[in-house]
Order: sequence, then structure tokens, then C-alpha cells
Amino acid sequence: MFFDDKTGFSQMEVLSLRPHFIMCDREMVQIDDVVVSLDVLREKFLCSLDACKGACCIEGDAGAPVEPEEVGKLEEALPVIWDELAPEARAVIEKQGVVYTDEEGDLVTSIVNGKDCVFTCYDEKGCCYCAIEKAYREGKTDFYKPVSCHLYPIRVGSYGPYKAVNYHRWDVCKAAVLLGQRESLPVYKFLKAPLIRKFGDDWYAELELVADEMRQQKML
Repeated sequence: MFFDDKTGFSQMEVLSLRPHFIMCDREMVQIDDVVVSLDVLREKFLCSLDACKGACCIEGDAGAPVEPEEVGKLEEALPVIWDELAPEARAVIEKQGVVYTDEEGDLVTSIVNGKDCVFTCYDEKGCCYCAIEKAYREGKTDFYKPVSCHLYPIRVGSYGPYKAVNYHRWDVCKAAVLLGQRESLPVYKFLKAPLIRKFGDDWYAELELVADEMRQQKML
């Protein structure tokens, strides 16, 4: 093990398979200023809404992470989706707004009764859906939904001076894992669109090349 001056990471080995690619301690890769867990490349995932009923929108004890520049977009979408929202959700928004700061100091979407995201709605089958995403698909807004929601089960954090891309495991997504395994769909391919939205086309293209090369060398 040694310390690499370029990355600042303590590493077991550095493999320069591609110009912008560095492998750190066998469990993550660095592409530009982003560190990616290998779980994102090797684990399988495909949402199964019929099985989970959209539980990721209503389980947990805090709202979805929101980037500061997204707050205005959420507020702009309110007139379009207002009638879709539950009365309890409208009351919360009127009282505290579309976001709040959670116990960890992160900006997150407001929630109802310590659980449901205020933008959660339900269809006739009992499946929950995002009112903002629905409005986007109907051409009523140009904002899809917070990128953190779009990226799930990937979560983006910090690793020193780098952005960290990690795969989040959650029991409510067991059906999605099984379906992903059945279809042999890696997390990074399932989330191609949101990864491009977050990091750009060039970055994602590099990620695909890295994954392919690692797979050829039986590193995944």
C-alpha cells in the first residue's frame, strides 16, 4: 500500500487503464474529480414498481436531498402540480416551503408526518409517484425532479475533495435487485440518463469504457 500524490488516496495499486481513470484500493475508481464505488459497476438493479409500489418516495425519516439551484425549480412547478398534492402536503408546503434542513444539515424535500415526500401522490393501484415527474412527462414543466431522486439507488456525497458515487442498499428495493439480476442490468446502465444529467455525456462515456475494460480484464 502506498500514498498517491495525484489522488490524495491511500492506495493498494493505481491502474491507468484509460487517460482519466485511476483505480483506488480495489473498491473504487476515479474518473476526473469523481470517485465511483465498484458496486455501481458490478451490482444489478432494475426498478420494479409493481412490487415496491414506489416505497422509496415514502420510506425513511427525511426528504430527498435537494441541490440549492433546484429549490427555485421546485417552487416554479408548484402551480402546475398543486391540485395533484394531498391536502396534508399542501399544508406543509404553505407552512415551511418545499424544502427544509435536516438534522445532518442537508437541504431536503419537505415531508408529511415525518415520512412521505410532499410531492408524492398515489394512483388507483396504490402505487406512489412523483407529481413533478408526472407533470414533466405531460409537458407541463421542464424540471424532471431533484437529481438525487433521479439517481437513486446511487447517492452522491463527498470523499475529501472529490465527489463520491455510491450504491445504496435498501430492503425496499429487493425486488429491483432481483429483476436487475434477471435482466443482467448493472446499476450504472440502469441510471445512464441521471448520471449524464449529473456529470455529463463525456464523463459517462468514460465510465462505460472503464467498465468494459475492467470487465475484459476480469476485474468486475
